[in-house]
Amino acid sequence: MFVDSHCHLDFPELAQDLPNILNSMEQNRVGHALVVAVSKPEWDRILELVAPHDELYASVGVHPDYKDTPEPTVEELLQAAQSPKVVAIGETGLDYYRGSEPFDWQRERFRVHIRASRECGLPLIIHTRSAAQDTLRIMAEEGAGEPGGVMHCFTESWEVAQAALALNFYISFSGIVTFRNAIELQEVARRVPLERLLIETDAPFLAPVPYRGKRNDPSKVRHVAEKIADLRGISVAEVEERTTANFFDLFSKAATARSA
Repeated sequence: MFVDSHCHLDFPELAQDLPNILNSMEQNRVGHALVVAVSKPEWDRILELVAPHDELYASVGVHPDYKDTPEPTVEELLQAAQSPKVVAIGETGLDYYRGSEPFDWQRERFRVHIRASRECGLPLIIHTRSAAQDTLRIMAEEGAGEPGGVMHCFTESWEVAQAALALNFYISFSGIVTFRNAIELQEVARRVPLERLLIETDAPFLAPVPYRGKRNDPSKVRHVAEKIADLRGISVAEVEERTTANFFDLFSKAATARSA
């Protein structure tokens, strides 16, 4: 069984096709998926979407790309985290790719998420783009290693991966690792310890080869696993088994719900 550790099934193009997506997941042996929030107004919608489905979990957070959106407080994150379906805080982090300084609002938002994560004990889902050093600095300053978490859709260097691993974080690879020009990222995928590796789709974005450029969904996460297996010279079954175990080790609240 594969697990998609990061997707956005609440986005309209996926939510309206959810029955077909769930069926495709089953056919491709994708047993679970984590539906990740990007803004506060959608938290209730995500919880409504995942509630009827044992195979779906949720997170709560506000993406760093969303500037003109309600800011979450620590208290609001903690309240939302009480839902039995919420297994993580995020996605959160820093993204300097668009816009320019001052990014103080991003950095403060990131700190709020880390503080909530530490208080409730749920792991963090971290997004970083063109901001790796500030991301790592704030993680260290705020004690993000205490709850731990995952660097989602990782596209940074091996040095950044090492620093995140040292802070008690997992590294998650998306369909980008299957792209022919992703040479440096593929080398990182070879080197990350198997016991700290996750796979994801980030659906509806970043569909893996051979679906690049098309709509993505969690059923396609197996292609990420297949590429990583090829890069590391191991079986797909080993990647499948290890990344699924890693998912439930990190998101322990999901493991509790699964065994209930």
